[in-house]
Amino acid sequence: MEEFTLFEQENQAYWTQRASSYSAVNQDELHTTQHDIWSSVLQTQLDSCYPHRQRQDIRVLDIGTGPGFFAILLAEKGYTVTAVDYTESMLEEARKNAGTLQQQIDFQCMNVENLRFLDNTFDAVVTRNVTWNLPHPMQAYQEWQRVLKPGGVLLNFDANWYRYLYDNTAWQGYIADRKEIQRTGVVNETDGTDIPAMEAIARKVPLSQTMRPQWDADILEELRMHVAVDTEIWRTVWTQAERINNASTPMFCIRAVKAHG
Repeated sequence: MEEFTLFEQENQAYWTQRASSYSAVNQDELHTTQHDIWSSVLQTQLDSCYPHRQRQDIRVLDIGTGPGFFAILLAEKGYTVTAVDYTESMLEEARKNAGTLQQQIDFQCMNVENLRFLDNTFDAVVTRNVTWNLPHPMQAYQEWQRVLKPGGVLLNFDANWYRYLYDNTAWQGYIADRKEIQRTGVVNETDGTDIPAMEAIARKVPLSQTMRPQWDADILEELRMHVAVDTEIWRTVWTQAERINNASTPMFCIRAVKAHG
């Protein structure tokens, strides 16, 4: 437990100092075509689950909201949104990015592996690029399933971000991506990022060594959730620059519905 507490502090410190630069990335997404693309993806998924309900009656939990990108998109569409993050500086950025919409979003500082919500509270849970970073992802999934209502849906967008630290094939793909960035001249998404610090975090969390999304699907099925995996979602949601930067680590989407009874 003591070692985990140290990691927790290191992780929180890293994301605290990243808050402003990460917020700049979200601000760019909010003012480009990414806004409409991601908004459409989220709306399509949620409306397919609840075709006959008013959006204000659909409670959505945004896990690891960071600077608030998903929370803002969902609030714009009229959903009732709660957004949690473990880093207060991220929430400060999220509130600023939300502007007048922050009155419609319940922002809370919270450990996403230990949620302070009652069972069966939310109709949907959404998250992006969070699970890879967790020290206890199985516990996180248990918590997310717990707070979902029966029939509620989990949407998790993520990737095998740091598998290259442990797998030679992934390493070769990572190097090839770096070369393609130089060849094409696209913006290197790691510019301004403390890569050694990120890799140090990645070495201390279990999912860097795990082949996903199969691991996620297996865990969620053990939790009696009905699981579908979309390994091609990156084709819909990524810009050309993202495709070049991350060609060897394509984003996937896990859609898991909580069983009734």
